[in-house]
Amino acid sequence: MIPRYSRPDMVAIWSPETKFRIWYEIEAHACDAMADLGVIPRENAEAVWKAKDVEFDVARIDEIEAVTKHDVIAFLTHLAEHVGSEEARFVHQGMTSSDVLDTCLNVQLVRAADILIADIEGLLAALKRRALEHKNTLRVGRSHGIHAEPTTMGLTFARFYAEMDRNLARMKTAREEIATGAISGAVGTFANIDPRVEEHVCKQLGLSPEPISTQVIPRDRHAAFFAAMGVVASSIENIAIEIRHMQRTEVLEGAEFFSMGQKGSSAMPHKKNPVLTENLTGLARLVRSAVVPAMENVALWHERDISHSSVERMIGPDATITLDFALARLTGVIDKMLIFPENMLENMNKFPGLVMSQRVLLALTQAGVSREDAYAMVQRNALKVWEERTDFKEELLADKDVVAALGKEQIEEKFDMGYHTKHVDTIFKRVFGES
Repeated sequence: MIPRYSRPDMVAIWSPETKFRIWYEIEAHACDAMADLGVIPRENAEAVWKAKDVEFDVARIDEIEAVTKHDVIAFLTHLAEHVGSEEARFVHQGMTSSDVLDTCLNVQLVRAADILIADIEGLLAALKRRALEHKNTLRVGRSHGIHAEPTTMGLTFARFYAEMDRNLARMKTAREEIATGAISGAVGTFANIDPRVEEHVCKQLGLSPEPISTQVIPRDRHAAFFAAMGVVASSIENIAIEIRHMQRTEVLEGAEFFSMGQKGSSAMPHKKNPVLTENLTGLARLVRSAVVPAMENVALWHERDISHSSVERMIGPDATITLDFALARLTGVIDKMLIFPENMLENMNKFPGLVMSQRVLLALTQAGVSREDAYAMVQRNALKVWEERTDFKEELLADKDVVAALGKEQIEEKFDMGYHTKHVDTIFKRVFGES
């Protein structure tokens, strides 16, 4: 992933230096376990740890791989250059390349998940703070992009909080499911290596032994991991789209923070564009683009092929780095987001009183009017407001059929905004679990 959309901690997980360090730890811990079992001499296992502080030479490994055409063999050759050929002769005994590659990949994905989980927790904190801040800030709800009924900005933030809270659970589940390792040999039968070696290596790396592997860890685990990230990305876009809509000139109920010296357009100095949330919409597409390849990686030939390998070398770093960046960016947007309550009320009153149409409809049916007749009575007055920009309440008060059914006092009463916010506390308790 390009530096523009990268953060250093996540990038470091996918660096060659980190990868080779994990490979080394897998091999060294495996040697320890084999020495404990009496399979290899203890002095050979201890010799491998001479490289514990070595910074492996990526260029040298690449040089060797140019000849061997095999990355794990190139690494093992370089490791022997540090440890000594005789001392390193038991390294990788009974193991296959996938034991190293797959276990390493899962270590990296677990570390990436830890960062993503922390990112989501930070976003949740920002959403909760803004939800509480605007718990009772009235705005119009919209369905199909058209005014529906009143809601609050706090409820908007709260529903995004609830969605991201579900995503937090999804990422924790994905982390748990991906946290397995395999040191089971050529086709996963442990024919040339004791299962206790796998148990030891996994314990040292914070993983669980894969219950049954072939030459690879089953890729349904990885598919679930990338699918979870795809859902998180979709939720990011869901929030971003709402903010982009709110910032439209005709709406302007909220906006991204516009910093001193920031420029919105190279041609039009008046512009304040929602560039961060537009960017987030694009980044979400990139993360989701990894989901289908991850799903297609599940079906491999027999005990193993490497059709998944090239895919994962790209989607692993790219998807996690992009999602990390996107979550951090969205948290900043939410933290600094500008809210315009006066514009919210002004927008709701562009067609005065129209958002109360359902309440009047229900009142008429409760007064004994059939639903069909009640709907027709309300709609004919509502359409006048649409077409002539009149006041809905005044139209109802001038409609003799409506007045006959409800009376003027009851019509007036139906325009109390508090009617639509009376259960906000109940919803907040459900979402945040607070009194």
